[in-house]
Amino acid sequence: MKNFAVYLCLLFGLLGCNGGGDSEDNTTGPGSQAGIAFTQEQRIIADQIISVFENDTPAIQYGYAENLHDGRGITAGRAGFTSATGDMLLVVERYTQRVPNNPLARYLSRLRELARDQSDSTVGLEGLETAWREAGNDQVFRDVQDEVVNEEYYHPAVQHCQELGLSFPLSLLNLYDTCIQHGDGDDPDGLPAIISRTTARVGGTPKTGSDERVWLREFMNIRRSVLLHASNEETREEWMASVGRADTLMAIFENDNVMLTPPIVINPYGTTFTIPVE
Repeated sequence: MKNFAVYLCLLFGLLGCNGGGDSEDNTTGPGSQAGIAFTQEQRIIADQIISVFENDTPAIQYGYAENLHDGRGITAGRAGFTSATGDMLLVVERYTQRVPNNPLARYLSRLRELARDQSDSTVGLEGLETAWREAGNDQVFRDVQDEVVNEEYYHPAVQHCQELGLSFPLSLLNLYDTCIQHGDGDDPDGLPAIISRTTARVGGTPKTGSDERVWLREFMNIRRSVLLHASNEETREEWMASVGRADTLMAIFENDNVMLTPPIVINPYGTTFTIPVE
């Protein structure tokens, strides 16, 4: 249930258009100077694990596009950008600024309407899935997706870790993945709500003296419960089927691999992968 604030940021120009893409040091961002952000190797591991969660393959799927009928319209790209929540609009807007004559540009007006209304309608998006797959071969389009992921999901997760006093790479992976799937807004199933519930149950955060392993375990338990009992009825079935995300992260925790030391064997949906994949 991603945040409508994505659309508002785009509408009012609060987000800049200069991101990093593949050339950016993806370990940087808010809080990175505090030693919380991933190393380059950990970022590769995290992105491959999340790609398995999103698309059942460790290969980043920039050209993926599909209507999942989950209340968020068309889902597409490496992080499941959606037509109903504004992050797909952000990707297409930025891509069009750099490549005006691209196959997705003609959908901008409709995407703005859908993001404004938080509508899951796909009327007016006929052919978008094919156009997205076509654009997926363009390195500029891939760079834009990387930038939006950093700005909307990775850097906010780093910021939350800094504020909470979290230091384990596995803690950051949990918040990063949750931010991608649940959003960082005020939704009752969003990342901030899960953080708040976790902190209340534990009675504090690592920054205020709580044990990070205790806090992280509770966070994962609460997130798993949210996936099984989502507030949004339209999302509930899709999220219930994705509970393997939470189970996989808990398995990494139970193996005491909070530092994300490779190789990491995961099997969220029935296929086993060893991460990282070269």
